Amino acid sequence: MSNHLYGGLAGKVRWFVRRFGAAELLLVPARAAMSAAVLPFLARRTFHAAGVEHSYFYHRYNATWANERCVEVPLARAFLAQAPGAAALEIGHVLGHYAPVTHTVLDKYERATGVVNADILEYQPGRTFDRIASISTFEHIGFDDDTAGNSGEKILAAIAATRALLAPGGVFWLSAPLGYNPELDALIGRDALGARRMSFMQRTQRRSWEEAPWPAVCGARYMHPYPFANALIIAEFDAAR
Repeated sequence: MSNHLYGGLAGKVRWFVRRFGAAELLLVPARAAMSAAVLPFLARRTFHAAGVEHSYFYHRYNATWANERCVEVPLARAFLAQAPGAAALEIGHVLGHYAPVTHTVLDKYERATGVVNADILEYQPGRTFDRIASISTFEHIGFDDDTAGNSGEKILAAIAATRALLAPGGVFWLSAPLGYNPELDALIGRDALGARRMSFMQRTQRRSWEEAPWPAVCGARYMHPYPFANALIIAEFDAAR
């Protein structure tokens, strides 16, 4: 996300401290600096989701070895790989930071080569997609951006707009942290997202994640006991009828 979202660098710093705490302002660059020394010593490890084994994803960018990206990236890649050659869209510029991508990328704020800058509610590509993926983006809607109003309502509107972009038989996949946006958590608790399938990942150790039922992750806290997400929702949606 660009500085426009926060009103310049000073606004970005204030937002970061408010969301993650002052200590984390120093720890983020420290982890980035540590990555070169840490990554060579991290053994290949795996986790399971929906009965499938995946390798944890470790990368210097955004220090994935220290946060939820270590599971989100492989899960999103696996979802897109289910339909090789399919028309695909990513909402929120994430995967392109780790490797070149061939799918369309939509991000309201982040300026980058090949990224379409538009709001999902206003995006009209004149086509539909077979696969749409979004990594930790929808929790920011109406909560961290420059829009006013109820975040929960805006998230539901964004989900509806995304489903409308799916071709018949298409699937929309998203991940989002629990404990970050209270209005998103409330929607999940009421089973109000309209997902065809929801599952949850729980952080059991600093670099270990496991599938967990909703009662085990309900009330999960963001930034506690480990930095950033301690539980995730993985949701899938069908095309709008």
